Formats: sequence, C-alpha cells, structure tokens
Amino acid sequence: MLSSIKRIHFIGIGGIGMSGIAELLHNQDFTITGSDLSESPNVDRLRELDIFISIGHDKKNIATTEIIVYSDAIPDNNVELIEAKDRNIKCYSRAKMISQLAKLKSSTVGISGTHGKTTTTSMIGSILKDSNLDPTIIVGGVVKSINTNSVLGSGDTFVVEADEFNRSFLELSPTIAVINNIDLEHIDCYDSLEDLKDAFIQFANSVPFYGMVSICKDSDNAASIIPLIDKPIVTYGIESDNVDFKAVNIIHDNGTVAFDVIHQNKNYSFSMIVPGSYNILNALAAISVCKTMGLSIEKISKSLKNFSGVKRRFDIKIHNKDLTIIDDYAHHPVEVLSVIKAVKSNWDRRLLVVFQPHLYSRTKEFYKDFAESLLSADVVFITEIFASREKLDTSISSKHISDHLKKLKHKNVLDTTTDSLIEDIKRHYNEGDIILTVGAGNIWRYADKLTENMQ
Repeated sequence: MLSSIKRIHFIGIGGIGMSGIAELLHNQDFTITGSDLSESPNVDRLRELDIFISIGHDKKNIATTEIIVYSDAIPDNNVELIEAKDRNIKCYSRAKMISQLAKLKSSTVGISGTHGKTTTTSMIGSILKDSNLDPTIIVGGVVKSINTNSVLGSGDTFVVEADEFNRSFLELSPTIAVINNIDLEHIDCYDSLEDLKDAFIQFANSVPFYGMVSICKDSDNAASIIPLIDKPIVTYGIESDNVDFKAVNIIHDNGTVAFDVIHQNKNYSFSMIVPGSYNILNALAAISVCKTMGLSIEKISKSLKNFSGVKRRFDIKIHNKDLTIIDDYAHHPVEVLSVIKAVKSNWDRRLLVVFQPHLYSRTKEFYKDFAESLLSADVVFITEIFASREKLDTSISSKHISDHLKKLKHKNVLDTTTDSLIEDIKRHYNEGDIILTVGAGNIWRYADKLTENMQ
C-alpha cells in the first residue's frame, strides 16, 4: 500500500480496541510501537507479533514516531501526548483512526448499541468470512474462532464495532448501521437519555441513501428514534410485531439455543451454541445485515450454528455436573440481568454471582438497578468498585448495591474483595453450583483463578 507514513505509536495499546487497530496496521506493514501502564494478555499477543511495547509512559517512547493514536482513556496531561503535540506530530483518537481505516474499503458495516456490539460485530464478521467475502474486522473482544480482535481481509467490506462512548461512533459514516438497543449509559459523556438518543440519530443518518439501518424494535428507546431516521430501515425483534426479522419457537437447553426466524412470511430454522435471548437478538441483527448484503439464509444459518462466541461474553471456563464457571463482561444493569436470565433459562442449578462494579459514576447512577438485576441469583458476592479511568469518589461504594439488595429481601448477599474472593466462594460453594463472574474490570482474572483452584 502506498503510504508516506511508516511509524505509528499507540498510547494505551493494551486496550481491547487499540490492540486490534495496532495489529491490523502491523499487518499492513506499518512499524508499530506502543505504551501502556501495565502488562496484559493483549500486550503479550502484540509482542508475539514483534511489536515493541513499553510499560509506562515516557516521551522517549515517541522519539521516531510519525503519527500518534491514543485511547479515549488517555488523559490530556499524558506525557507522550503532550510531547507529540509540542512536536506537531499528528494525533488521532482511536475513533478517528478507525474512520481512516474504513476509507480503505468501499463499504462499512458499523454495529452500535448500548449492549451486544462486540458479539454482533463478531457474528457478522464470521458470517462474511465463512462466505469467502474476506472482510476486514475490528471488534472489541477476542473472537474465539480466530483468537484475535482484528482481521485484515482483501474483500471490500469493513466490519467495525461502533462505540457510543465519547460520541466516537460519529466519526464513522457506515454504509450499513446497526442499532442493537439504546439504554442510558456513559453519563460522563451524555447529559441525558435524550442526548444519547440524539447521538444515535446522527449515527443512523450518516448512512448514505443507498445504505441501510437495522434496528431492534424490542428496545423501546431504539424504536422511538425510527421516525427521525431518513434512511432505509429494516427491523428485528422477539417480542415486537411488524418486524422484518422475528424470532419465534425459542428453545433454551444446556447452553444452546434453537429458534425459527420469520422473514417475508417464511420460516427458517437456526441453532447456536451461544445461549441467551440477548444472543438471539444479536443474531437477528447479523441475519438482517447479511441478508441485505445478498447472502442466503442457509449460508447465514450454517455460520451461526458454528459461531463459538467471544472471550469474556458468556465465556464458559469449565462445565460438568460438579462445577460450572462462566465469565461475562456485563457491566450495565440490563446486561447483568440478561446474562443471569441466560443461565437460569438453561440450567436448574444454584447460581452464585460474583459482581465487580465498574466505574464510580456508573455505580452511583445505577446501584439500585444493579441490585434489582442481581435479585434472582441464589448467592451474590459484591467486590470493590473497579475504578478504571476514574478518580476515587468516596461518596459511592459497592456496599450501596449490597445494602439495596438486602432491602429487597435477598438473603444471601456478601461483601467481599478480590483479595479474599477465592476463599469466600469456596466457603459458600456447594457441589453442582454454577459460578458466574460479571464485570468489565479485571474480574476475569479471578474466574481463571477459580477454575484453577476448584477443579
């Protein structure tokens, strides 16, 4: 590829989104370097590709770089970012770099929504890949079948997760846009639900006149913006009538799901090994996109039947009659409730949920909703808040969730810490229990430790 730029440095390269872009550009023969605050599996994976990564930020890290790409989590006072601006080095946000990469292809599929973006993006990418369309894919999670979160394809389609955080998805102008759902989230970026919905309207209307917007009508907030979108629309749902793609005859069994899809008055059979009603909705989105792109229902069905999921999305670590451990990225009350329902609809066993709240701001806004979403778990462990990019806020703690759960008359709620978590679970575990670890922080590490310690 013709390029006057060769050396690109990533600040915050270990993030799931950043690592995918770095890998893709590395595969395009750019010289990639990066820095991050800590070691991680993403850092390890990139190093295996011979990408040089520094742990810790230092202006010396950008001595020879020509372009900077920075994560949304990087503060304005980052030493590398300041040095780059002082030296007039071009600095691109992650979202802006994705929009630049999209220009390499003739069509872009952008998957948005408060929940389900990663899985839906992975499903669409997998279907197109299985259909020999060789798409380029950037997704916010590691797809199990390819063990990476980015794929550089030679085809003319770019499939990308379009994140509403910081309004970053407005950098894209997709040919096909998906809106899985809309719920109040990212209250540090949006003033209200209406403000958030306005951003989704802008995203949908950035589609060209010959493109398409796929919307889930089961989401009331997503359905409410349909009259404000002036582009071609297809709809899908489970509960909603008058949709273009509707799932019926749903059967949940032992971690699998089977269902029929009604489209243009015909029934088509589907089955998947990724459970939960929310994954049926994700699949309906993927079906609507791929059918619009001209693929047959038969090809789509075959690909979804073999779709093995994404790491940290209903990620089954061990499953037998004595012990099941599942890890999930859910970090919003709607997501937590959905994944608990998925477990309950598949197995009649006692469920122990370990919830690690993510962000002080999210916990403060939704602690009552989190408590209500956890109510159907048999035993609930609440860890300390994983602060991520936020500074300490002493006005909120994870105890707000556990206290509200007790007000709701839940009888088995335990406050714990990640230091004592393993032993606390061992004390309350009964043979045959399902243990579900939930959260967007580092709780996945403890799912791995539990798997090692309890077999």
